Amino acid sequence: MEDEGVTGRGIPVASARQSPAHASACASVESVFREERGRLLASLVHHFGDLDLAEDVASEAVEAALAHWPAEGVPARPGAWLLTTARRKAVDRLRRDQAYAARLAVLQVEADRAAAPPPADADGDLPDERLQLFFTCAHPALAAEDRTALTLRCLAGLTTPEVARALLVPAATMAQRIVRAKKKIRQARIPFRVPGADELPERLPGVLQVLYSIFTEGYAASSGPQLQRIDLAEEAIRLARILHRLMPAAREVHGLLGLMLLIHARHEARTGPDGELVLLEDQDRSRWDHTMIKEGCRLAVSALTGGPPGPYGVQAAIAALHDEAADLATTDWPQVVALYDVLLALAPSPVVELNRAVAVAMRDGPQAGLALLDGLAGEPRLRGHHPYPAARGDLLHRLGRMPEAAAAYQEALDLAGTEPERAHLRRRLHTIEPPGPGDRADKTST
Repeated sequence: MEDEGVTGRGIPVASARQSPAHASACASVESVFREERGRLLASLVHHFGDLDLAEDVASEAVEAALAHWPAEGVPARPGAWLLTTARRKAVDRLRRDQAYAARLAVLQVEADRAAAPPPADADGDLPDERLQLFFTCAHPALAAEDRTALTLRCLAGLTTPEVARALLVPAATMAQRIVRAKKKIRQARIPFRVPGADELPERLPGVLQVLYSIFTEGYAASSGPQLQRIDLAEEAIRLARILHRLMPAAREVHGLLGLMLLIHARHEARTGPDGELVLLEDQDRSRWDHTMIKEGCRLAVSALTGGPPGPYGVQAAIAALHDEAADLATTDWPQVVALYDVLLALAPSPVVELNRAVAVAMRDGPQAGLALLDGLAGEPRLRGHHPYPAARGDLLHRLGRMPEAAAAYQEALDLAGTEPERAHLRRRLHTIEPPGPGDRADKTST
């Protein structure tokens, strides 16, 4: 499986042996690359028509930055510096490799022939280059499971383990899917372009899934020191707005954008002053973005108007019920459960069943919810998904079954990826079993 460095190809990180300038440059490169990765790859693929080449020269540009920035300083426009360097390296490589250049020329000619002028949005702007790549990776020639994996890894910048967690599969399986998808794009000579209007509806579900997966990683990061990656969440919202302008009649686009806004509206209240996790029941709802909530509610209504509901429209309606309630106790839990029933019929998944079980516990009591969760115990896609044992721990705690609750919290603690989630679970565990010397919960805090 590939190395999960900054670029996915083992870019060095700061170490104790490096000078402060070099360590600062490494941190700058990592920060810039994480922020600019999508734009960088999209622009390179747009110009050269080859995803592998784009990844290779992007990595080489980062290596060049690590060599130059410590001595010369971080440039005023670091993203532009990386793009210019990567383009030069791509041209140099093509000049050296005539066979490679000939193959890319054929791909580019085919792409130019196939490409229709991209539709303008309401403001006259062309769609973002990353959306072009998203639609390319949603090509029906690719297996559905491979489309999302490739886009999240290569274009959204998630690591292979992060993509694996998002899609609830082992990391090794995910790495194989990504390699398979890239090979298929090369072999089938799939052009990198926005598809024609007649092709958009077929590819739209895959693009929506990718955007929501990016947003989900931003809302609840898979790993790291912070609970949220606001940059990813806001980038997904930005791309969804472009898609909304591109396809104003697509109700599920309304639903997805509304869902993102309704969830993101709470982000300021989801963490405390030191970055600690704040549960929904404890959040200061005055800190929620109520302008964003109003927009999200309008989009949720439009998503559910004019035809049968779609999965994103239903999820937006659930989020709206949470956002419109004065507190957790006054949330319309019967309606939330009813909407989860609809969602299960439209898009069945163990995660939906998990969320429904929690809603049932709020409506009917912890024993009812726990019975549903116990029915999911054999679901393989929930293995390694820490919200499942965490939810069981909460319900067992409410029922006074403390030894079982402690075991469930410990299982969730062993699986949780971010430090705020782990700290929250440690606090939960310590309310049941105060820590002592050598306590296992303390050992898992590193």
